[in-house]
Parts: sequence; C-alpha cells; structure tokens
Amino acid sequence: MILAAGESRRMNSPKALLPYRGSTFAAHLVQVTRHPRVGVTRVVIGANASAISEQLQVDPNFVIENPGWERGPLSSIQTAIRTLPPGETDGLILCPVDHPLISPELVGRLIDVFDSTGCAIALPSYRGKRGHPAIFRSTLYEELLDASLNVGARQVVWAHQSEIVVVPTDEEGVVLNLNDPQTLKRALESQAG
Repeated sequence: MILAAGESRRMNSPKALLPYRGSTFAAHLVQVTRHPRVGVTRVVIGANASAISEQLQVDPNFVIENPGWERGPLSSIQTAIRTLPPGETDGLILCPVDHPLISPELVGRLIDVFDSTGCAIALPSYRGKRGHPAIFRSTLYEELLDASLNVGARQVVWAHQSEIVVVPTDEEGVVLNLNDPQTLKRALESQAG
C-alpha cells in the first residue's frame, strides 16, 4: 500500500512523480515491494489525481483514488483497506511515498519477521528510531478503519506496543522523510557519495 495522496505542498511537485533511479518514487516503491508474499498492490492517490495517474509509471490496476485525501494519510489507508479482497490478505505493508529510499532486501526481512513471529506489527528501525514501511496484520484492519483521522495509524501502533517486532536496519531511508527539495537533494547526494 503506497500512500501518495497528499498535496506535496513543501515539495512544490507531486512526490509520487519525483524521479528516482530512472523511475518515479511511486514506481520505485512498487518495484521494491514485489515479493512472493505480496499479492495485492495499491497506490493511493488524491490531490491532482488525474494528472498524476497519467504519469505514475505503474500498472493502472494498482491505482486507487482517495476522494477524501484532505483528511490525511489514515483516510488513504482506510480507502485502500476497503478495496482489498475480503479475507484474502494476511496483512498490509504501508509505504509512504515520501520514504522511497528502501530496498527489496529490507522489505523481505520485514515480511520474514512478520511471518515467523506472528506479530501484529513489524517496523524497521534505524539507530533506534522507528521508521517505514510498517506491516500491519489483517486482524488490525478494523482498528485502522475506526482510528481517529487526527491521530492516524499511530493510534493502532500505540494500542499494540507489546505485539510489535522492531527490525533493526542500517538503511537510513526508513527514517528519511523526503518532504522538501532541500531534504531530497541532501538524501540523493548522500546516496551518490
């Protein structure tokens, strides 16, 4: 589940379409989350949806629109959950589009931990700081649907602290929120160097 519905005000350009490694942020996240255990992919768009959907470089069947995107990221999560085939998913991987600097290896490790431990939530951490993407077990879908839009998915995370498995990683991308041109430039220069 790639969350790309926001306005991207600070970036002054839709983050889903920002170029990264010959692709876009959104298409890169679709690529790195390809895994035998990932059966359904959703890219949730909202602000400027028609213009963005034409340029996304992802399978149009993956793209859904959140008409209430102004209500925040949780509304996009809720929109996507409502499109999932009932009872056919074990969980969902949440990938904010402004956290694209992750690898398929990290996604694979998170999925392995999620499967082997039976945890409710799996999160990566970099130098002790939790980041993205996060995996939520399907038993939490109703709580995500009922959570406060003001608090967001954190409400569900806080309610299940004892059921979280944290996966340490040396990938700084899990905590890098690429929200503005300066942060993006620094992150890409750091990767190039």
